[in-house]
Amino acid sequence: MRKTSRIPNFRNLGIHLRVLLLHLCLLALLVVYDGQPDASISAWLNALTQISSQWLPPLLLVMGALTLAYPWMSRWAYRPALAGIVLLAVGLTALATEGYHVWIMPLRAAQWCQVLSLSAADVLLCLYYLDLLQRAYSPAIAEARLQALQARIRPHFLFNSLNAALSLIRSQPQRAETALEDMAELFRVLMADNRDLVPLSQEIALCHQYLNIEKLRLDERLQCDWQLSELPPEIMIPPLILQPLLENAIYHGIEPQPQGGVVHIEIKPSGKSLLLRISNPLPPPSNRASGNKMALKNIRERLRLHYDLEAQLRQYEADQRYIVEIVIPTRPLSEVVHG
Repeated sequence: MRKTSRIPNFRNLGIHLRVLLLHLCLLALLVVYDGQPDASISAWLNALTQISSQWLPPLLLVMGALTLAYPWMSRWAYRPALAGIVLLAVGLTALATEGYHVWIMPLRAAQWCQVLSLSAADVLLCLYYLDLLQRAYSPAIAEARLQALQARIRPHFLFNSLNAALSLIRSQPQRAETALEDMAELFRVLMADNRDLVPLSQEIALCHQYLNIEKLRLDERLQCDWQLSELPPEIMIPPLILQPLLENAIYHGIEPQPQGGVVHIEIKPSGKSLLLRISNPLPPPSNRASGNKMALKNIRERLRLHYDLEAQLRQYEADQRYIVEIVIPTRPLSEVVHG
């Protein structure tokens, strides 16, 4: 199993929710352990409310500080970053505890040791849990890569594209050479290690190469309408997100129709996120292929690996068109959740 090398992304909503739920479960177990066997449910709830009022404010303070400090800590080496997280969390918990008790009753030395020990153990437990979560996701990356290959290297695409290129060798050798170069680049990306994000411009260029290959087969039956808003050049996205959606749009929406159709590709900012929308015409019900949704399942899995709960994938039908929308946060490469 691959060892993790990145600290948790403390600017990700999914991390905050998991840490909060983990603490609520720990506090509930602590209340049950310390409570009387014959205590009523209301008494346990009151005890849980009381202990939560003491532990949750320091927790929220620590999570807020880690959110602000994450852009700097993410640039550190893994072990120093972990040490920084522990020191920051324990220090802020001690300050918050002192501020809480100074108005009630100063803590004795033994109580201070208990608070510091519990806070350190708490932080280490959370980091261990997040590390286990990241390690659990790591094998899925290799599995997702294999599924990606199986989903996108369709035999009909490979054979038809090669035949189309071969048919052009004598009449249009330059176009045939360009088609083979596009195929080589496409398969090079498919076979690469796709764990890291890539520039959006690179993904768009790959899609143009793929569409050039499909144009050899479908000619005027395939029309593409690109709608690209002004986008910051540093936007990073997971690789092979657009290309399989385009392939699905062509395979299910263009090929079954004798007259072909238009595939619309729209990419634009949406608040602090990036919206990617691809739509294709719906063929008549008699010509519709029942796809296995493997490509969409694979994309959804990889979005989960990279962005946790902050990315969305939606699919629906409207105006006789099949539409797929992806919304991802626009953040630097260093803020990927799972590496």
